[in-house]
Amino acid sequence: MSRRIVCAIVWVFVAGTAVAASAQSFRVQCPPSTITHPNAANNNAEPAYTGATNGSTYVYTPGGASAGPVNGAIKCQQISGGDGYATMGDGTQTYLFAFGPLSGLADVANGLPGTQFPAIFNTLPAGPLLPGDPATTDNASTTTTSSGTFGFNGAVGLIPNLDSMGDGNCTGAACIDGHVDPRQIMDVGVMNGNVPAPLMAIDEDDEYFLTLSNVGMIMRPDLFEQHTVHFHGYPNASSFYDGVPDASVAINIGGSFTYYYLAPDAGTYFYHCHITPPEHLQMGMVGQLYVRPRQNRVPSGTSVFMALQAQQSDPRTACNPNTDILCTNPLPYSIVHGTDNSPDGGFQAVDPATKKPLADPETKKYAYNDGDGSTQYDVEYPLQIHGFDPNFHFVGMTFNPEGFADMKDKYFLLNGRSYPDTVTSGPLTTQSADGVNHFSQPLPAIINIPAGKKALLRISDLDVSEYQTLASLGIPMTVIGINAKLLRDQSGNNMYYKTNSITLGGGESLDVILDASDTTRYSSGQVFYLYTPNLDHLANDAENFGGLMTEVHIL
Repeated sequence: MSRRIVCAIVWVFVAGTAVAASAQSFRVQCPPSTITHPNAANNNAEPAYTGATNGSTYVYTPGGASAGPVNGAIKCQQISGGDGYATMGDGTQTYLFAFGPLSGLADVANGLPGTQFPAIFNTLPAGPLLPGDPATTDNASTTTTSSGTFGFNGAVGLIPNLDSMGDGNCTGAACIDGHVDPRQIMDVGVMNGNVPAPLMAIDEDDEYFLTLSNVGMIMRPDLFEQHTVHFHGYPNASSFYDGVPDASVAINIGGSFTYYYLAPDAGTYFYHCHITPPEHLQMGMVGQLYVRPRQNRVPSGTSVFMALQAQQSDPRTACNPNTDILCTNPLPYSIVHGTDNSPDGGFQAVDPATKKPLADPETKKYAYNDGDGSTQYDVEYPLQIHGFDPNFHFVGMTFNPEGFADMKDKYFLLNGRSYPDTVTSGPLTTQSADGVNHFSQPLPAIINIPAGKKALLRISDLDVSEYQTLASLGIPMTVIGINAKLLRDQSGNNMYYKTNSITLGGGESLDVILDASDTTRYSSGQVFYLYTPNLDHLANDAENFGGLMTEVHIL
C-alpha cells in the first residue's frame, strides 16, 4: 500500500494535477487493421510469401479490400521508461535507468520477445495485475493460467471505452480502443526496469506499433527525465519516429507515445534511449530488436532463390545492378552464374541440368534473404554485450554529479548477466527499493544447440566506453552479417568468414552461426565456452565472480 501511495504522490507532483485527470496522458495504440493490412482476420499470423508487395498490386475499395498480395502482419508492443535494479554476478545490486515490459509479460519472463499480434495485445487480464508481475504472482492469482503459471501477454492498463460501451456502440473486445487505467501501468511499470530492455522481434513487411509509457524515475524524483526509443541503424521512413529529440519527439513523465515502423530489411538491430545517450546507455536503457526475413515464409516446396527473385518487384528491396550502385540483396553468385552452390555453404540441392536450386522440402529458418540457403539455422539466441561502471550507477542514484570523464566499465554483461549467472536458466529476480521482487534480467545467455543442428547468435554491443571481444573455442564462428547487412558483395559472392574471435565496439552488431551439424565432432553432452580473452573483463572488478563468459551446450 505504501508503494502505491508514493507512486500517486510522484504522479501528482510531476503532472501537477489530480490522479483522475492523468488518465488522459497514457494511451496505447494497436490497430487490428490498417490501410495496408485491411483484413483484421488475417493480421494475427504471418502469411506465406507468394509475391512481392508493391503499390501497383493494391486495388483499394471503399470496403477496404485489397486485390494484391498482403505480406506481413501487424505487431504491437508496450514498454515503460523508468528505473529499477539488477543483480550483478558478485551479488551487488546495481541501480538502473531502464526500459521495462508493459506487454508480453509472460513471454518476456520466459526469455522471449514481448512483441504480440493485435489479437493477443488487445486483451484484458483475468484480474488486477500486481506490482512486480509476473515475478510476484503466485498460483492463486487470477492472472494465472489453468496450469498455475502466469500467462498474460496483453497490454498492461488497457480498459474498454466505457462511454462507447454505455452508448451501445460496442461490446467486449470491440470497446478496446487505447484507453487505459494509469493505475495498472504505474503498478506494473514502476521500478520494473529490465537489462537488457524487453526483446523485440518482427518480420519483414510487418507494421510495428511500439508504445513507450514514461512512468518516471521513482528513486530520482528530482529528475524530470524524458525518454525516447531510437532504433540504432534502423532504416526509418520518417525521422519523426527515429527517437532523436532534435528531429522527433521526446516523451515526458506521465505520457505515452506510439512509434510506427514498417519493417523493410532483415537483420539484427538494437534500440536505446536517445536522451543524453552517454548517461542513459550507461545506466541501462538498451535493448535488442531483430527483423526476420521474408525467406522464412517461403512455402514448403518453393525455391528460396525464386523467392529472392520475386523481391525484385518490391521497390523497397529491388536490386537492379544496372541502376543501383549498391544493392540491398544481391542475387547469389553461385546460382546466377550456373555453378554448383555447395562450396558457398548452401544447404539446397541443385538441379544438375539447370544448376538452379531445387525446392525446399520444408520451410526453414534463415537469418537473411540469401537465396542460396547459406544463412539457415535451427535455433537462435540474442546476445547483448554491455558494460557498467558501478561508481557511475551509484552516483546516479544519489543526487551527485556523474563523472562522465572518469567513466570506466568494471561489470561486463551478456544479456544483463555476468558469469556464472549467464548459465542460469529462467529470469533473474531482484528486490527493488519498493520491497517488491522484479524480473530484472529475464533473458538467459546460455546457448543450447541440438546435436546435428546450427545456432544463430544475434550479437550486439551497447557499450559506452569499451571494446568487447568474444572467443569461441571448439566450435568456430561463421560471421554472416555485420550491422544488419548480409556479408555479400555486389557480384553476389558470399563474404562469410570463419573465426574463433570477434571484436565489437559500441553500436555494432554481428550475426554468427555456430555449426554443430557434424555429428562425428559434436555429440550430446559436450560443453564449450564463449568468453572474452580480455582477462580484466572476466571478473567484476574482483577475482572470483562475474565476467563476460557463457557456455555452449550440445544437447
